[in-house]
Amino acid sequence: MTFPPLNEQMDLIRRGASEIIPEEELVKKLEYSIANGKPLNIKLGCDPSRPDLHLGHSVVLRKLRQFQELGHQAILIVGDFTGMIGDPTGKNKTRPSLTLEDTRENGRSYFEQASKILDIDRVNIRYNSDWLAPMTFEDVIKLAARYTVARMLERDEFEKRYKNQEAISIHEFLYPLAQAMDSVAIRSDVELGGTDQKFNLLVGREIQREYGQIPQIILTMPLLEGTDGVEKMSKSLDNYVAFNDTPEDMYGKTLSIPDQMILPWFRLVTDVPAERIATIDAEMQRGQNPRDFKRELARAIVSAYYSPEAAEQAEGHFDRVIKNKMAPEEIDVFEVPRNSDTLLLDVIFEAGMVQSKGEGRRLMQQSAVSIGEERITDPTTPVPSDDETVVKVGKRRFIKIVRI
Repeated sequence: MTFPPLNEQMDLIRRGASEIIPEEELVKKLEYSIANGKPLNIKLGCDPSRPDLHLGHSVVLRKLRQFQELGHQAILIVGDFTGMIGDPTGKNKTRPSLTLEDTRENGRSYFEQASKILDIDRVNIRYNSDWLAPMTFEDVIKLAARYTVARMLERDEFEKRYKNQEAISIHEFLYPLAQAMDSVAIRSDVELGGTDQKFNLLVGREIQREYGQIPQIILTMPLLEGTDGVEKMSKSLDNYVAFNDTPEDMYGKTLSIPDQMILPWFRLVTDVPAERIATIDAEMQRGQNPRDFKRELARAIVSAYYSPEAAEQAEGHFDRVIKNKMAPEEIDVFEVPRNSDTLLLDVIFEAGMVQSKGEGRRLMQQSAVSIGEERITDPTTPVPSDDETVVKVGKRRFIKIVRI
């Protein structure tokens, strides 16, 4: 197999990366790969506890796709077994454990969404229960003997909990060891992860060495700040752009990011060339309105997950609905009996505009529900008697209520 030249590969691999540990070993692996026509095994573990993917997940997935484009073998490890342990990474307490069935189902959802970025036909998908479940208690003891408690307590989360006298269960020490066994099982050459996974990935290097393998290279990617520009992108913080968002929501959410996030988002979640990003940086420093570049960013993101045509339509929708405060051209219709006293709160809940009536009440109290220019703040407000009523919920959700 023929691979691109070493310098070309390294230029692409370095793009956006936080750390390559150690870079000189990666160069040696690539030189061997080129000389022998043998692709490297590039490992990425996917979290089966969180099957809904957003742009934060795309950062490392895009790096895996770049390795695919260079001709290397992408290997996705579904942590169906480790998902039953619960990983404390980035937490001050362990993550809830799952059943094997839960992790398998979540893994399937992960693949479907990841296919928007990866060439899924060239991905080797492995479940770590294949090698972890058959291990005996003797095997686990021998594995545990290859790493020390002192080294485990170097991990930030464990160190903080230990100092605060918070409980650390023994099984939590087994998580990074189990993840390391994934690297042993597939003979990983390079493992990808976010900067918050650095400890686990380094344990993999040590355990591979213990098992007589050439240690994998660690490549960490930055954690993407969400639409608030402060916290790591997360669904729980509602600062995310999901892979499955509509083009309109994807476009609108992107335009809501703070100006300082424009360049990091261009670098980490788009294929816009580095030269163009440098030009954008220079033009913003000269005082050009950042809004213009947010639009370019939003179009690039929607185009990547849908199409350029969808991006153009999403921009038109934004200009009509958000910028010019007009109703969209196409609105879902909800019918109510002509002489009923149906509450507006009931309609927006039954129409799926809110997930619960409690959420609907909160939005009303926050003046986020309106009819025309009138804010509806009273949850007992009935549907107007007009033949047709357009209701706006939040910034981008509309429904037309029709009396029949």
